[in-house]
Parts: sequence; structure tokens; C-alpha cells
Amino acid sequence: MTEEIRLNNRRYRLPARPTVVICIDGFDPAYLEHGINSSILPTFERLQAQGFVAIADAVVPTFTNPNNTSIVTGAPPAVHGISGNYYLDRETGQEVMVTDAHLLRCDTILGLMSQAGVKTAAVTAKDKLRKMLGYNLKGISFSSQLADECTLEENGISNAEALVGRPKPSMYSQDLSLFVLDAGIRLIESGDAQLLYLSLSDLIQHTHAPGERESDEFHREIDRRIGRMIDLGAVVGVTGDHGMNDKAAADGSPNLVFLEDELNAQFGDCAVRVICPIADPFVRHHGALGSFVRVYDKKNVGIAKLMEAAARLPGIELVLDGPSAAERFELPLDREADFVAIAERSTTIGARRTEHDLSTIDGHRLRSHGGISEQSVPFIVSMPLNPEYAVIAESRRLRNFDIFDFVLNGTR
Repeated sequence: MTEEIRLNNRRYRLPARPTVVICIDGFDPAYLEHGINSSILPTFERLQAQGFVAIADAVVPTFTNPNNTSIVTGAPPAVHGISGNYYLDRETGQEVMVTDAHLLRCDTILGLMSQAGVKTAAVTAKDKLRKMLGYNLKGISFSSQLADECTLEENGISNAEALVGRPKPSMYSQDLSLFVLDAGIRLIESGDAQLLYLSLSDLIQHTHAPGERESDEFHREIDRRIGRMIDLGAVVGVTGDHGMNDKAAADGSPNLVFLEDELNAQFGDCAVRVICPIADPFVRHHGALGSFVRVYDKKNVGIAKLMEAAARLPGIELVLDGPSAAERFELPLDREADFVAIAERSTTIGARRTEHDLSTIDGHRLRSHGGISEQSVPFIVSMPLNPEYAVIAESRRLRNFDIFDFVLNGTR
């Protein structure tokens, strides 16, 4: 067996002990800070003294697919090719939900580790990520969403519900994520996985702010399970795919800009098409409203003219043409729009009013992500860093996609 794998100009040592990387979806630093200050996260509090706790930057746009793929490839979207949950195919003109690996442009750490003989597992909350995370993975790969449909051929396991000891959870429950963590614990206990990637859902973070009862309960349960993994002898790394911010006005109504409606009203029907890359099959908690959108000039109005109009709208923080956005955020240029629009911290951007069902977010304030304001995420390793990586951590900007490097190469 080789002692390391190489991917995207990095070397990763094969794990000498069970090693787990957890992506807590929507893990804004405010949840960690509140949880430690209120003593409801004893494991994370202990890791401040006994491990390594810092803040890192996620990939912009701060959405699930680009960041999870960056984490498992150790590289930005310009390298791996995934820059949203939803995109417009310029060649066909079709709008496509990204639910498989057909856009992926490189291998993953998980796939290469499994091919090097490491028992590897990828467990996700939503099945939309499974095929990307399980790309070329010779091991276990399944979602809690479809835990009742697993087969040895497709998932490397035939009965995930039996593994965890309960039926698959509802898509709109905190147990969708806790099921993932419990599966990870069982795989460590059984010795069926030596390297694990566990990716959660952000339902709770979309619907409950730090300090609310439901949020505290959810993060307490995460903390408890991470403590169990450490007790089992695992090295654990934790980060997030994006932060989360309140996007509502004082009266509770969403702060939003329907950018396609606004630009078409100024420049004529069907002048532009706005794509919301936050869109996925489960929009009940956010109404497909995020803080980063891609805009296409459909009638040759002129990109500069459209950008100027977009930038004047209240709530818009930044407008960049496609090449500038690709360069600044390390995105694949050939998959970029004519321009992008990014909202400020408390605002979301939609396309057309008729495309967003705001009734789905009744009963809670709109909380969402996608912009620069949601780029900060926790970066946690359960063991102290070795001298080399302690210097690295102090000397440069940490990215969430450094986490595999740190847990595999950077611990004592």
C-alpha cells in the first residue's frame, strides 16, 4: 500500500487511525460562539484547549455544492468545475439541477483514498451530493434521504437503516443530519471505515438563529456525537460549507430583490435571465432565495448597461462581469454568466417573483446564504497541530477546503 495520495498539487498521508471530516451545513461562526459561551457545546469548548479552532473562508458563491466539492478535492471551483447547485448550460440553453458528477473535472480525496486501499465512506444528508462525493469511490457512499434504498452495488452497503438502527428520517427534520453522524459512529465502531466524510443539512440554520431552542438542541446533539467519535479514537475535522444570516426586515418580511423583474422592467420583456444557484430540490426553508445570482443578457442590451442598473438597486453589494467574478472567486470561467450580482448581508436576490414561493418560509424569518457575508466558517481539528501546520495556520488565509490536509498531514 502506498503511504500517500496526490491530488491538485497536494499530498495527503493515508490515515493511521480513524479520521473523520464533517461539513456542518450552514455552520456560521455565530453558532459556535454562542454554543461555547453558553456552555452547551462541551466538546467544541474542550477542543479550543486541546485541539485547533479557527475561522476559515468558504468558497464564493457560498452554496452547498461548490463548497462540499472543494472540501473533498482540496481545491477551488476553478479546478473541480462545480460552481453552483443549479446552472444554465450555454450550449443547450437548458437550466440544470446539479445532482451528479458530470460537471466534475478532477478526482476526489475520497475516491483516491479508497483506490489506495483505505476503507472510505461518504455519508450525506441530501442525495443530491452523493454522486459527486462518491465519484470513483470504492467503498460506502449513501444519503440519509435514501437510506432505505441502498444496495451493495450502488452504495457499498445494503441496509443503512439497520446500520443506524432506525428508519430514514424526514427530509425536513434535524434527524436528517443526525442520522448521518450516527451512521459515521457505527462505521467507526464496526471498523468498516477508516476515512469518513459526513455532510449535513442546513434546515435548522435556515429556520433558527443562534440561541433559539431548536438551534441549541441541534448543535448540542452534533457536539455530543463528535465527542463520541473522539472517544472512539478518531481524529475529527469540522468545518462548514457556508455561514448563514438573517435576511428579513424588522417586521419579519423578507428583504429581497427580484432582479430579473427589475431589469426586464427597465430594458424590456425577456431582456435578461437570472439564475439562482442556491436552488435545489428542497427549497421549503429558503424559497430558492440566496445572496448570489448569475445574470445573462438575452437580448444584447449590453452587459455594462445591465450591470450599472443592477448595481443601483438597494441591497446589491457587488456586481462583477463574468471574467472578474471567475478571477476573484476562483470559479471556472467557461461556466460563468455574463455577470454576477451579490447582495449585502441582510438581503437576498431572486429571479422573477412568480418563480419563488414565499409561503414556504411562513412561520420563521428568512435566513439564507450565498454572498461574501456568509464566507466565514469554523475550522476545527480535534488534535493539536504539528509545528509545520501551526506555522501554516498562522501565516496564511485558511480555507474550508484545507481541512483534509490539516487532519491527515497536520496533526501530531
